[in-house]
Amino acid sequence: MKEKPRVLLLSASSGAGHVRAAQALEKAFAARGDCLVEHVDVIQHVSKVFQRLYDKTYISMIRRAPELMGLLYARTDKPWEKMRSRLAVDRLNAQPMIRMLKRIQPDLCIATHFLPGEIIAWLKAKKKLQAHNAVVVTDYDVHAMWLCRTVDRYYVAIPEAVEYLAGIGVPREILRVTGIPVDPLFSAPLDRATARKHLGLDATAPVILIAAGGYGIGPVEQLVRDLLSLQKPWQIAAIAGKSEQVKKKLDDIAARAGNLVSSNSTGDGQKTSPRLVPVGFTKEMDQYMAAADLLVGKAGGLTTSEALSRSLPMALIEPIPGQEERNADHLLEEGAAIRCNNLPAAAWKIAGLMNDTQRLVRMKGAARKLGRPNAAAEIADDALKLLH
Repeated sequence: MKEKPRVLLLSASSGAGHVRAAQALEKAFAARGDCLVEHVDVIQHVSKVFQRLYDKTYISMIRRAPELMGLLYARTDKPWEKMRSRLAVDRLNAQPMIRMLKRIQPDLCIATHFLPGEIIAWLKAKKKLQAHNAVVVTDYDVHAMWLCRTVDRYYVAIPEAVEYLAGIGVPREILRVTGIPVDPLFSAPLDRATARKHLGLDATAPVILIAAGGYGIGPVEQLVRDLLSLQKPWQIAAIAGKSEQVKKKLDDIAARAGNLVSSNSTGDGQKTSPRLVPVGFTKEMDQYMAAADLLVGKAGGLTTSEALSRSLPMALIEPIPGQEERNADHLLEEGAAIRCNNLPAAAWKIAGLMNDTQRLVRMKGAARKLGRPNAAAEIADDALKLLH
């Protein structure tokens, strides 16, 4: 009996998106039943210096110096430049990862972060690893850090990324437009009424979903206060992510915010529901996005791809210079989002959109057109064909 091929997914917990993409792929591969799949966070297999750089330093920079992040993003986005010097540094700090890859000797490697993609490409070039190498880009643009020479597949979010990569010398035949992989839950149809009932949200009021990201990054509390101060008949569901401090602040705001009075969906009377629903870390974002009329949050590749999969319009708050700004540009260009550059005016701008029903409908249609809820399954199917 032929052994099932071994698939190794490699992410990095520098921001939640790379890990979530790999988790989505893990589910898609596991559902097939025709391979053995394992997901590894490579941050656990690099030097302490790199662990601090990719974990604490990255998050701290986003919170405290986003403009510096944008500067670094632009300065390092030089295709094919300084690849050897970067690889030398990465190899020095990734020796535990290299030993792990040599020990496991997988048949197929799929990287959702540029660091493991680069290391695998080097090992293949040196014939120290026989595995096929696939890279899944987790933003709409492809930064130069993702570029490697020994790659069998690039999976990208949009057709423009294919044209860019082909234009700078990546062979067109290894490029695939699949979208960014999201949890297969997002591919299951879910109507708004069912989602709201499951989550205990108001059945009839417009629902605004505010997402701070997995690490609670963003001006969540001030935005919530500003939206509540408008006294509109909305219900706000605010996701605090992993930040217990943000969740506690939102609980305090909710206690003072009072209730909405709205008609029952059956039309047989009135009911009250909280104007603000604080939510901590949740694994039910597919439900919250199905329940909402608008997502307000950051422009990360995974969060926005999840929203598109649920045909959910977006209001993007102060995108981080660099990849978030570029993500936002693509969504604005396609009509699926608005951008709020200044926090003090964000609530006013969101209110204008919520009052424009026709525009919201158009944005919902644009989001539906862009959504790729089956991206993870598409990638799994295509990547396994490399083995035959």
